[in-house]
Amino acid sequence: MNEPLIGAVEAGGTKFVLAVARMDGTIVERVRMDTRTPTETFPEMAAFFAQHDLAGIGIASFGPIDIDPASPAYGTFTTTPKPGWSGARFHDALGGLGAPILVDTDVNGAALGEWLSGAGQGCETLAYTTVGTGIGTGVLHKGASRGGISHLEAGHIRPPRDPARDPFTGRCPFHGDCLEGLASGPAISDRWGASLDEFSASEPDAVPLIASYLADFAVTLVLMHMPDRLIFGGGVMKAPGLLGSLRQQAEARLEGYVQHPRLDPGLATYITAPGLGDDAGITGALELARRASGQGRD
Repeated sequence: MNEPLIGAVEAGGTKFVLAVARMDGTIVERVRMDTRTPTETFPEMAAFFAQHDLAGIGIASFGPIDIDPASPAYGTFTTTPKPGWSGARFHDALGGLGAPILVDTDVNGAALGEWLSGAGQGCETLAYTTVGTGIGTGVLHKGASRGGISHLEAGHIRPPRDPARDPFTGRCPFHGDCLEGLASGPAISDRWGASLDEFSASEPDAVPLIASYLADFAVTLVLMHMPDRLIFGGGVMKAPGLLGSLRQQAEARLEGYVQHPRLDPGLATYITAPGLGDDAGITGALELARRASGQGRD
């Protein structure tokens, strides 16, 4: 009898990563495709998985998206600003394959991957933030993602903005100068005409400014969730000096108020980069697939 296989989708605003793997996580086939419209992207995704008999499919997706398994709209994009995606539903594309499907957010999936085999190992409560095309945070407690009536939308918290220091009013179509509107990759490009790593040497205040917004947010995560560790990933976080400036400014903002061995001097082990790099999301999506099949590690 052939070993059962699982399928995973890491659905991002710019790319979809698809993988088929064995139950132990060994990937046997993997592809990347551009995120286009649902009518273009979904059939290509379904055709990839239709080649295999899958025991479960895990999806870690951008949003906002309905992740309540009891909802009739489970797996449906809601108020996403990505044109054409509101109302699209993963189950409409993949339901015909006959495999159980589990859907969560992309950041919850990345947090799950890091909790299993990356920088979040050994953490009871873990917060994973991605800073890229968008900004989002997943918070896990004992391997389960936290939410309420919907998933967290932490990237739309408004950090303090000093107009004298930063006259950029933000680019979020809903909130203007929320965190995503100020510190995401597109916001940085709108403000300075290039990515953060391209001009940080010529604009000495650029990295400290973006780090200041992320530091305000990091302190909010600490005070609201008291996680064992904060992980910051995504393309923007690869800019030289950004993670270090974030740590420095977050520690200064905490002002010694939270005392715990986890919060080491300088926060070098408390605020970290992903241990799995760009594979955190697909690793978490594979665990979602295992859980959909009844073979998860939770």
